[in-house]
Amino acid sequence: MNPHPLHEVISYREWRACLRCRTGARFHLPYEIILFHGVTKGRKTMIDKEKIITAVRMLLEGIGENPEREGLIETPDRVARMCEEIFSGIGEDPGVHLSKQFTAPDSELVIEKDIVFYSTCEHHMLPFFGKAHIAYIPNGKVAGLSKLPRTVEVFARRLQIQEQMTVQIADAIDCFLSPKGLMVVIEAEHTCMTMRGVKKPGVKTVTTATRGLFKDDLERQRLFLETVRG
Repeated sequence: MNPHPLHEVISYREWRACLRCRTGARFHLPYEIILFHGVTKGRKTMIDKEKIITAVRMLLEGIGENPEREGLIETPDRVARMCEEIFSGIGEDPGVHLSKQFTAPDSELVIEKDIVFYSTCEHHMLPFFGKAHIAYIPNGKVAGLSKLPRTVEVFARRLQIQEQMTVQIADAIDCFLSPKGLMVVIEAEHTCMTMRGVKKPGVKTVTTATRGLFKDDLERQRLFLETVRG
């Protein structure tokens, strides 16, 4: 059986791992399809700096600026180098981080909260930033403590929407750790609605994703949210 055509950008090992941890469960469409979008056998997508430099020069000219003036002459190159950093998650495999696991047969609940992230809205290419909170009930294995923040970074450092990012983080953890239960909460401020458009600074968007024992257990969800806000 071959992978679905829309999954052909991921490795066969990752595709099989996702199938194993979703036996009897529905895929979370449409976000499931792009969970590992851009991953090609462990190689990250390369940034084309020359195209970015050319595009930034055209943008500066398009808004009526002079790209040759002192303050802007190095801006295209700066932006290209910045893109290498803030979009470094494109094509990165979360399994590189989540595959580092330790046996913990008696662990009941793991919570990592206040994971600060910065991402870029794919609609206006403006930043959104905030905190991610993750809780999972191990199924005999736990990830290294730094691996959950690194997983958040994988999906934050690319063009995103918050709703999609929340589901992608949850599905990656679910796929590689196969926990008994899982909940991801993200709260963020979007500059696309604070510095432009409706111009409402301070407004936060909160998104959640639940899996396994957290899915329909409102009491378990409530306790996690209390811990996050405490």
